[in-house]
Parts: sequence; C-alpha cells; structure tokens
Amino acid sequence: MSLTRIQVQRATTVSPWTRDFRHLLPVPKHFQNRQTWFDPITKAVRVKDRIKYWNVVPGDQICIRGDARKTIHEVLSINKFTNRVYLKGANLHEGKQYKTPVNRSVHYSRCMLYIGEQVGKATSVGEQPKAVSVFARRIGVRDPHWDPILYRWNWKRLVLATDPYTPKTKIELAWPQTEERDHKEPNPLLDTTPETVREITYKPPVFSLSKLVSLQSGATEKAYLRTLFNPSAVYLTKELSNPHSRAKKQARWQAAVKRKSTLFKKFVAQELKNLNGRSIRDARAEAAFKYRQKLEEERKSEKKRRWLTKDRLAKMERKSKRKARKAEKQKEKLSQLVLRDAPNQFIPGKSARRPEA
Repeated sequence: MSLTRIQVQRATTVSPWTRDFRHLLPVPKHFQNRQTWFDPITKAVRVKDRIKYWNVVPGDQICIRGDARKTIHEVLSINKFTNRVYLKGANLHEGKQYKTPVNRSVHYSRCMLYIGEQVGKATSVGEQPKAVSVFARRIGVRDPHWDPILYRWNWKRLVLATDPYTPKTKIELAWPQTEERDHKEPNPLLDTTPETVREITYKPPVFSLSKLVSLQSGATEKAYLRTLFNPSAVYLTKELSNPHSRAKKQARWQAAVKRKSTLFKKFVAQELKNLNGRSIRDARAEAAFKYRQKLEEERKSEKKRRWLTKDRLAKMERKSKRKARKAEKQKEKLSQLVLRDAPNQFIPGKSARRPEA
C-alpha cells in the first residue's frame, strides 16, 4: 500500500518503537506541492538517505556533535522521513512573545547518545579528577527481530565508539523507559461512594419452568440442567444482543415489505369482491388509494408514538396534575367567597331587601 499525504505530513512521532518500515517507501513528488497557502509544507529526503533502524528515539538523552559545552538535551520526537530529531525545551523563538514556540530540530547524524559519566584524568598535580560525560559517537545494530507479542521490531543498541575515548567497547544501551502516569487522588465529591457501590440494585426476574424448558418429548436431562443454571440464555439474549446488526435490520426490512405487500393484496381483494358497477381498473385504483391512506395513518400514529417518550409522558402527567390542582383551588376560592354587606345587595329567594346600613 502506497503512502498518503496525511501520513507524510504527520510522520513526526513520540513513540520510540518501530512498528513497520513504511518510512522507507518512496514519497511522490506532487506531495510537496502546496495546493493552498494554509497547507503544511511536506518534506522528505531521498529513500537511500533514510535510516532503517533508528537508535535515537524519544526519551533518549543526547548531545549535539560539535557542541563545546556538551549540553545534554532530551529527545522529544523524531521524523523518519526527514531524519530530524526534535529536542525538548529548545525553543527557536525564545524571547519572541508574538511568535509561536517551535522546538529545535537537529539532523540524526549530529546526535550522540549519552552513556553516563566517568572519572577523568587530573590535568595538574594536586587537582581532583572531575567526572566527565561520555557519549556514543557511533552505534551499531545487533539481532534485529520481529516481536509478535509486542507487535514491533526489537534490536540491541551497541556502542562502537565513544567520546571521549574509553577502552570499553560494544556497550549495550538500554531503551528509554516510559514514565508512569501520575494517578491523582479521586475527588470525593465526584467519585462514587463505597455505600453506593455495595448497594444491590439488581432484582432477578421470576423464572418459570415453562419458559426455561420446552416440554418436548426429546428434552434430555443435560438440556434441562443447562437451561436451569444458565437462565440468561432465555431472559437476557434479546437485551444483550445488538438490535442494529445487519442481519436483524435486513430481517425487519423484509418483514415490513412482506406486510405491506399483504396489506395491498387485502385491499385489492376487498374492492374486487364488491365492484358495484365499477371496472377492475377503477377498483384497483380505489384499493391503491385506500392502501396509501392506511400507510399515511400508520406513519402518523408511529410518529406520535415515538414522540410520546417516557419523559414527555411524565411531563404531560405533571402538567395535567398541576392544572387540576389549580382548578380545584380556584373552585374552592369561589365556594368560600364571602361578600361584605352593601346597600345594593339582593339575597335570592327572599323578596325583602336588607335594611340599609
């Protein structure tokens, strides 16, 4: 399979392991052509200049070849298509607050792996020897093999030459260890309490013998015990199975098509049974019209059924109860209403008027 433009543009990785050698595939030249101004620049060196086994990986400590101070840097990421090694904490735009931080990158050939420290020689009499950092100037690859368990390529890194010179040769360098994640203490306000975890909320269904065991003459004792001690096969199969699988969706579609075909034939048979002076063509047209009307009614009823969800039904019930309480309160207020005595009041059923106050 050939490379894609996205794979080349996103070739920078922080993983120290080599899963495959796809970085040795040729990159088409048209990948380097930018179609718009906002497209990232795609770069790649020639195939013969690329490195197959990378000994400088993220997590290693290196020194740049030619640096007189022997400053130790940590590898942040690598790009196997451009042979570039990105350093951690080395910002090219340091001090320029208006520019985006960009990590410094060096070529693979300029990297010397840090091995350790050794006691150097004293330059003058009476001076204590100082510790000197030792770096690998040349590294070899031994025993490359594919690890089927970890699904990656493994090999040994051997130091063939050091800087400064040491009599020890063919020192095996260990691969960098990944840092363990710092697991923070859970927030007691957001975490589930132990009491809630220990609470038993599952209520098993009441099993019936008629559903567990079929009363066929060929039922064996082994089948009876299997269904008795594994009731989930009867009660939870429908709940745990995927209702959106391709086979189930196809079965539902086939059943719907069959039902529509049967319904249309039923309407046609009813109309052809009672022609009432109509032609067969008119009867079939009338049956088709009634069939379409029936489908539209079913569609509207199904839409309403889906709209009436559990939450909506609960909301409608609360609303109706609130309206009933409001009407009851208003009726109670009207029944207990008492008017103050006034000269223009008239009591029904009595002809005499109240005396004036």
